Amino acid sequence: MGVHELSRQDARRIAVRAQLLARDRPADLLGLVRHLTLLQADQTAAVAPSADLVAWSRLGSSYSPADLAAALRDRTLVELHGLIRPAEDMALYTAEMAEWPGSGPLPDWRESTLTWIEANDKCRLDILDRLGSDGPQRTRDLPDTCTVPWRSTGWTNNRNVSVLMGFMVRRGEVAMAGWRGRDRIWDLAERVYPDDPMVPADQARRIRAERWLRAVGIVRKAGPEVEPSDERRVGEPAVVEGVRGEWRVDPAQLGQPFSGRVALLSPLDRLVFDRKRMTELFDFDYQLEMYKPAAKRRWGYWALPILQGDRLVGKLDAAADRTSGMLRVNAIHEDVPFSPTVAAAVRREIRALADWLDLDPRLPAKLS
Repeated sequence: MGVHELSRQDARRIAVRAQLLARDRPADLLGLVRHLTLLQADQTAAVAPSADLVAWSRLGSSYSPADLAAALRDRTLVELHGLIRPAEDMALYTAEMAEWPGSGPLPDWRESTLTWIEANDKCRLDILDRLGSDGPQRTRDLPDTCTVPWRSTGWTNNRNVSVLMGFMVRRGEVAMAGWRGRDRIWDLAERVYPDDPMVPADQARRIRAERWLRAVGIVRKAGPEVEPSDERRVGEPAVVEGVRGEWRVDPAQLGQPFSGRVALLSPLDRLVFDRKRMTELFDFDYQLEMYKPAAKRRWGYWALPILQGDRLVGKLDAAADRTSGMLRVNAIHEDVPFSPTVAAAVRREIRALADWLDLDPRLPAKLS
């Protein structure tokens, strides 16, 4: 097998097409999530929650957030570690859950974690008993009978139940069962995940890596891992003109035709989530600025990257004002001046976003 030589445009088009952001839209939510492998369940809703924005940017007006809520309610989709996945994919994680925390020598921090869990085993059993007898519960409603408090220099300090629940998820004992407002609801994993045969861990890691590469199209060989045990041995080797390092590419994406469109992306969209890959392939300057003081923001609290064909061309600073019933557009930041055709397509997409949100678009006079 040789090394594929790609131009940056080739690489960008592979990435856009793999993320289902080309002109031809996918047909339905479940098929979309099966292809993407995940939706990030971030609750920030300056415009709309990220999972809904990601789905809308692919499916368009046919998508309703009620579809995602229904899929989570009927367990067609499930949430694991803040990522929404097809329920059938849980068979690719249960072997690692059964083996947690893993075999062989453990690092000191993990040994201390196990010591803490063992010291609070009664609390773990109390939580399982409460869920078993009373059904799904909020974290705050579960008993904290820990005898050794969790110590941290961060925000988890003394949050005993929250921390313990996280480890119980990794062990496959409990699972996210939904939301009540902004509160997570927990249940026994056996009542949330399907009872499918466990896929052996090594085979599961390989399948997950292959599906992930299919979803993103092209990755840096030494790039950040999206999830634990992600592998970089799948796909075929490639180099990208003008970009250092070796890449891995999904061979099914090579030589495919490309027809693009304008799309407004969530700041957490997987096309831009790997900021280094985004910079190298798209030459796009972008940061999520919600944690910056307002005076230091260049593009806005929750600015949406603007995709046009195979280029990221700007950012949309907008906010959903439910009280007034408006989608307020504060600015459209153009990385390069938009042509009249691109400007009109961006405005159409903004109006489509407002219609989907059932809001009235409010653009500054010079943009309308």
